[in-house]
Amino acid sequence: MFLSHRTAKAARVIGTFGAAAALSIGIADTALACSISDFSAVAVCDAGGNGVIRVTDKDASGTPATVSLYVQLSMPGGERLVATKTIEHPTAQGVSVDLTPLDWYAGETFRVHVKAGDQVDADVQPLTVVANETCAPSGSTSSTPATPSAHPSSTSSAAPTALPSPAQSSSAAAAPGASSAPSPAGGSSNLAETGAGSGTTVIAGVAAALVVAGGGIVVALRRRAAHGSR
Repeated sequence: MFLSHRTAKAARVIGTFGAAAALSIGIADTALACSISDFSAVAVCDAGGNGVIRVTDKDASGTPATVSLYVQLSMPGGERLVATKTIEHPTAQGVSVDLTPLDWYAGETFRVHVKAGDQVDADVQPLTVVANETCAPSGSTSSTPATPSAHPSSTSSAAPTALPSPAQSSSAAAAPGASSAPSPAGGSSNLAETGAGSGTTVIAGVAAALVVAGGGIVVALRRRAAHGSR
Protein backbone atom coordinates (compact mmCIF):
# COMPACT_ATOMS: atom_id res chain seq x y z
CA MET A 1 0.00 0.00 0.00
CA PHE A 2 2.82 2.37 0.93
CA LEU A 3 4.61 1.79 -2.41
CA SER A 4 1.45 2.34 -4.34
CA HIS A 5 0.85 5.69 -2.64
CA ARG A 6 4.36 6.90 -3.42
CA THR A 7 4.06 5.71 -7.00
CA ALA A 8 0.78 7.54 -7.44
CA LYS A 9 2.23 10.74 -5.98
CA ALA A 10 5.24 10.58 -8.30
CA ALA A 11 2.98 9.98 -11.23
CA ARG A 12 0.95 13.04 -10.35
CA VAL A 13 4.08 15.16 -10.10
CA ILE A 14 5.39 13.89 -13.44
CA GLY A 15 2.04 14.49 -15.04
CA THR A 16 1.88 18.02 -13.70
CA PHE A 17 5.33 18.84 -15.06
CA GLY A 18 4.52 17.18 -18.37
CA ALA A 19 1.34 19.16 -18.77
CA ALA A 20 3.16 22.38 -17.93
CA ALA A 21 5.86 21.58 -20.49
CA ALA A 22 3.28 20.74 -23.14
CA LEU A 23 1.43 23.95 -22.41
CA SER A 24 4.68 25.93 -22.67
CA ILE A 25 5.53 24.27 -25.98
CA GLY A 26 2.04 24.94 -27.27
CA ILE A 27 2.24 28.59 -26.28
CA ALA A 28 5.66 28.89 -27.93
CA ASP A 29 4.39 27.30 -31.14
CA THR A 30 1.40 29.63 -31.12
CA ALA A 31 3.68 32.63 -30.68
CA LEU A 32 5.89 31.53 -33.61
CA ALA A 33 3.01 30.60 -35.92
CA CYS A 34 2.58 32.77 -39.02
CA SER A 35 -0.55 34.95 -39.09
CA ILE A 36 -1.97 37.73 -41.25
CA SER A 37 -1.18 40.19 -38.46
CA ASP A 38 2.52 39.70 -39.27
CA PHE A 39 2.01 41.52 -42.60
CA SER A 40 1.57 45.20 -43.40
CA ALA A 41 1.37 47.20 -46.65
CA VAL A 42 1.93 50.89 -47.40
CA ALA A 43 2.17 53.11 -50.51
CA VAL A 44 5.61 54.77 -50.61
CA CYS A 45 8.25 56.15 -52.99
CA ASP A 46 11.19 53.87 -53.71
CA ALA A 47 14.81 54.99 -54.04
CA GLY A 48 14.25 55.90 -57.69
CA GLY A 49 11.30 58.17 -56.87
CA ASN A 50 8.66 55.76 -58.24
CA GLY A 51 5.47 54.82 -56.41
CA VAL A 52 5.40 51.26 -55.02
CA ILE A 53 3.35 49.20 -52.58
CA ARG A 54 5.78 48.00 -49.87
CA VAL A 55 4.75 44.80 -48.06
CA THR A 56 6.58 43.91 -44.82
CA ASP A 57 6.55 40.40 -43.27
CA LYS A 58 7.44 40.11 -39.54
CA ASP A 59 6.83 36.38 -39.24
CA ALA A 60 9.15 34.98 -36.54
CA SER A 61 8.53 31.39 -37.72
CA GLY A 62 10.23 32.17 -41.07
CA THR A 63 7.41 30.67 -43.16
CA PRO A 64 7.82 31.65 -46.86
CA ALA A 65 4.93 33.79 -48.07
CA THR A 66 3.61 34.82 -51.48
CA VAL A 67 2.10 38.31 -51.69
CA SER A 68 -0.12 39.40 -54.60
CA LEU A 69 -1.10 42.97 -55.45
CA TYR A 70 -4.52 43.77 -56.93
CA VAL A 71 -5.65 47.20 -58.12
CA GLN A 72 -9.27 48.09 -57.44
CA LEU A 73 -11.16 49.15 -60.57
CA SER A 74 -13.92 51.72 -60.81
CA MET A 75 -16.58 49.10 -61.54
CA PRO A 76 -18.19 47.51 -58.44
CA GLY A 77 -16.19 44.49 -57.31
CA GLY A 78 -13.73 44.89 -60.16
CA GLU A 79 -10.00 44.41 -59.70
CA ARG A 80 -6.92 43.36 -61.65
CA LEU A 81 -3.80 41.45 -60.60
CA VAL A 82 -0.79 43.76 -60.88
CA ALA A 83 2.22 41.92 -59.42
CA THR A 84 3.23 38.91 -57.31
CA LYS A 85 6.38 38.34 -55.22
CA THR A 86 7.61 35.77 -52.69
CA ILE A 87 9.24 36.50 -49.33
CA GLU A 88 11.52 33.51 -48.94
CA HIS A 89 13.02 34.10 -45.48
CA PRO A 90 10.95 36.41 -43.26
CA THR A 91 12.23 37.34 -39.80
CA ALA A 92 10.80 38.84 -36.64
CA GLN A 93 12.62 42.10 -37.47
CA GLY A 94 10.77 42.26 -40.80
CA VAL A 95 11.55 41.61 -44.48
CA SER A 96 10.03 43.88 -47.15
CA VAL A 97 9.31 43.59 -50.87
CA ASP A 98 8.13 46.31 -53.27
CA LEU A 99 5.28 45.63 -55.69
CA THR A 100 5.16 48.06 -58.62
CA PRO A 101 1.75 49.27 -59.81
CA LEU A 102 1.05 50.04 -63.46
CA ASP A 103 0.02 53.62 -62.65
CA TRP A 104 0.02 55.96 -59.66
CA TYR A 105 -2.44 58.65 -58.62
CA ALA A 106 -3.96 59.96 -55.42
CA GLY A 107 -6.89 57.87 -54.22
CA GLU A 108 -5.91 54.71 -56.13
CA THR A 109 -6.69 51.65 -53.98
CA PHE A 110 -4.87 48.30 -53.81
CA ARG A 111 -5.58 44.96 -52.15
CA VAL A 112 -2.65 42.81 -50.90
CA HIS A 113 -3.32 39.08 -50.55
CA VAL A 114 -0.97 36.79 -48.55
CA LYS A 115 -0.53 33.01 -48.90
CA ALA A 116 1.90 31.49 -46.37
CA GLY A 117 1.92 27.68 -46.29
CA ASP A 118 -1.31 26.31 -44.81
CA GLN A 119 -1.36 28.94 -42.07
CA VAL A 120 -2.31 32.16 -43.86
CA ASP A 121 -4.57 32.76 -46.87
CA ALA A 122 -6.02 36.22 -46.32
CA ASP A 123 -5.86 39.91 -47.25
CA VAL A 124 -3.83 42.55 -45.47
CA GLN A 125 -6.21 44.94 -43.75
CA PRO A 126 -6.99 47.73 -44.32
CA LEU A 127 -6.74 48.21 -48.11
CA THR A 128 -3.78 50.30 -49.27
CA VAL A 129 -4.66 53.75 -50.66
CA VAL A 130 -2.29 56.17 -52.43
CA ALA A 131 -2.42 59.31 -50.30
CA ASN A 132 -0.70 61.71 -52.74
CA GLU A 133 1.03 61.96 -56.09
CA THR A 134 4.46 63.00 -54.90
CA CYS A 135 5.98 59.96 -56.62
CA ALA A 136 6.38 59.64 -60.36
CA PRO A 137 4.15 57.04 -62.08
CA SER A 138 5.81 53.64 -61.74
CA GLY A 139 7.59 52.47 -64.89
CA SER A 140 7.53 55.96 -66.43
CA THR A 141 10.56 57.23 -68.31
CA SER A 142 12.15 60.64 -67.95
CA SER A 143 11.09 63.24 -70.49
CA THR A 144 14.30 65.26 -70.07
CA PRO A 145 15.89 65.74 -73.51
CA ALA A 146 19.28 64.22 -74.03
CA THR A 147 22.21 66.54 -73.44
CA PRO A 148 24.15 67.28 -76.66
CA SER A 149 27.54 65.67 -76.85
CA ALA A 150 30.43 67.87 -75.77
CA HIS A 151 32.49 66.49 -78.67
CA PRO A 152 30.48 66.76 -81.87
CA SER A 153 31.58 64.74 -84.83
CA SER A 154 34.07 66.13 -87.28
CA THR A 155 31.34 66.41 -89.92
CA SER A 156 29.20 68.71 -87.79
CA SER A 157 32.18 70.72 -86.50
CA ALA A 158 33.62 71.45 -89.95
CA ALA A 159 33.06 75.05 -91.11
CA PRO A 160 30.44 75.23 -93.88
CA THR A 161 31.65 76.21 -97.35
CA ALA A 162 31.05 79.90 -98.05
CA LEU A 163 28.34 80.30 -100.68
CA PRO A 164 28.45 83.26 -103.11
CA SER A 165 25.90 86.00 -102.58
CA PRO A 166 23.09 86.37 -105.17
CA ALA A 167 24.66 89.61 -106.49
CA GLN A 168 28.01 87.92 -107.02
CA SER A 169 26.35 84.95 -108.74
CA SER A 170 24.41 87.19 -111.17
CA SER A 171 27.52 89.32 -111.92
CA ALA A 172 29.57 86.25 -112.66
CA ALA A 173 26.83 84.92 -114.95
CA ALA A 174 26.49 88.24 -116.80
CA ALA A 175 30.22 88.71 -117.52
CA PRO A 176 31.51 85.99 -119.88
CA GLY A 177 35.04 84.77 -119.42
CA ALA A 178 37.77 86.02 -121.69
CA SER A 179 38.42 82.52 -122.93
CA SER A 180 34.80 82.04 -124.07
CA ALA A 181 34.72 85.23 -126.29
CA PRO A 182 35.27 84.45 -130.03
CA SER A 183 38.47 85.91 -131.49
CA PRO A 184 37.89 88.43 -134.29
CA ALA A 185 38.81 87.52 -137.87
CA GLY A 186 42.10 88.77 -139.18
CA GLY A 187 42.02 92.44 -140.35
CA SER A 188 38.50 93.07 -139.08
CA SER A 189 39.80 95.02 -136.17
CA ASN A 190 41.47 97.56 -138.55
CA LEU A 191 38.28 97.96 -140.51
CA ALA A 192 36.36 98.59 -137.38
CA GLU A 193 38.83 101.23 -136.31
CA THR A 194 38.71 103.19 -139.68
CA GLY A 195 35.04 102.72 -140.26
CA ALA A 196 35.72 101.08 -143.73
CA GLY A 197 34.43 97.72 -144.68
CA SER A 198 34.74 95.34 -147.62
CA GLY A 199 31.62 96.92 -149.27
CA THR A 200 33.28 100.34 -149.38
CA THR A 201 36.30 98.94 -151.25
CA VAL A 202 34.06 97.41 -153.94
CA ILE A 203 32.15 100.66 -154.44
CA ALA A 204 35.40 102.62 -154.78
CA GLY A 205 36.65 100.22 -157.44
CA VAL A 206 33.41 100.46 -159.43
CA ALA A 207 33.53 104.27 -159.26
CA ALA A 208 37.10 104.30 -160.50
CA ALA A 209 36.17 102.05 -163.40
CA LEU A 210 33.26 104.31 -164.34
CA VAL A 211 35.53 107.37 -164.25
CA VAL A 212 38.03 105.65 -166.54
CA ALA A 213 35.25 104.54 -168.88
CA GLY A 214 33.74 108.06 -168.94
CA GLY A 215 37.11 109.57 -169.74
CA GLY A 216 37.57 107.13 -172.60
CA ILE A 217 34.14 108.00 -174.01
CA VAL A 218 34.90 111.73 -173.80
CA VAL A 219 38.22 111.25 -175.63
CA ALA A 220 36.56 109.19 -178.37
CA LEU A 221 33.81 111.77 -178.91
CA ARG A 222 36.37 114.59 -179.23
CA ARG A 223 38.36 112.64 -181.81
CA ARG A 224 35.23 111.96 -183.82
CA ALA A 225 34.27 115.64 -183.71
CA ALA A 226 37.73 116.64 -184.89
CA HIS A 227 37.58 114.29 -187.87
CA GLY A 228 34.14 115.59 -188.83
CA SER A 229 35.27 119.20 -188.90
CA ARG A 230 38.03 118.45 -191.37
